[in-house]
Amino acid sequence: MRRGFWPLALALGAGGCVSYPAVPPPAGAVPAADGPPPATISVMTYNIEGLTWPARTGRRPSLEAITAEFARMEQAGELPDVIVFQEAFSTSALRTASATPHPHFALGPRARTRSGLPRTRDPVLRKRNVLNGEWGIRFMGSGLAIASRYPITAAFSQAYGPTSCAGLDCLANKGILLVRIAVPGYADPFEIATTHMNSQGASKAPPEKHLAAHNAQSAELAAFLDRVSTVASPLIIAGDFNMRRSPARLDAFETQNGYQLARRYCLEARDDPALPACDIRMSFDGDEPWLDTQDLQIYDNGAAIALRPMRIEAWFDGPDSGGRLSDHDAYVVTYAIEPAPAG
Repeated sequence: MRRGFWPLALALGAGGCVSYPAVPPPAGAVPAADGPPPATISVMTYNIEGLTWPARTGRRPSLEAITAEFARMEQAGELPDVIVFQEAFSTSALRTASATPHPHFALGPRARTRSGLPRTRDPVLRKRNVLNGEWGIRFMGSGLAIASRYPITAAFSQAYGPTSCAGLDCLANKGILLVRIAVPGYADPFEIATTHMNSQGASKAPPEKHLAAHNAQSAELAAFLDRVSTVASPLIIAGDFNMRRSPARLDAFETQNGYQLARRYCLEARDDPALPACDIRMSFDGDEPWLDTQDLQIYDNGAAIALRPMRIEAWFDGPDSGGRLSDHDAYVVTYAIEPAPAG
């Protein structure tokens, strides 16, 4: 039996004691607001390390400091328009996710949410290891949440399939959350989605198994977007994709989800003066800096609205940007909103 399994199982089992915040219903159709439309939209993705005891202890002060920093950022005009969260598992973490200055909020799948998807026929994933958390029972929710400055007019979520996971990740109900938001001055809603995909070594599953799980989730994410997303809307997907240093994961993901990586555009813009500039305010090394991190943002244009990354930056990565309050930095992309190219 794997050392450390039972403490984590107990931690996830404590998910039954988690207190969920009240979530207002989507606003539905929202009249266009008066005034000029914003020229940009900014999105932060942040894994806030909100695991429950005993997998993590002593997280409450850091989570409360995140809440306080969000308030300070809003007062200073620095808070991104949309914040997407991962690992908002514990009551304190959920409180942080729901207590931003933004008035609109949505939660992803909870522990008892069922995907409605069939079990995979992949023989690697069909063979379950109950000693490594693959029980077929989800003790925690997805840990996903979205807070928005602009009204959320619709929210959709789906858990990943019952066998589309590997190792200890199977104890949480990982999945996808997508919201439509009404941005003033634009007829089409903007779509913002987040996900938290199967981890690699942290899952304690063999490499071929956690790769198969990630590939299955990539396919299910693509199918979810095909079913729920509307091509008229610009789309941003931000989250913890768990593809760090794994070209195999990235290749399979991009085969299923052929959108543009914000970091890739910024690298191209840095090296090509003909492209509109992207202000890079974070560590950006090597030929493929998107493989240096788990946290990514990808995007796609709508029918009438195009998005272009114009600034990327890290937050909560040191004393000058909120302090190091999680085992992840927050990753912020500011997108220029432009007319979509003809054709």
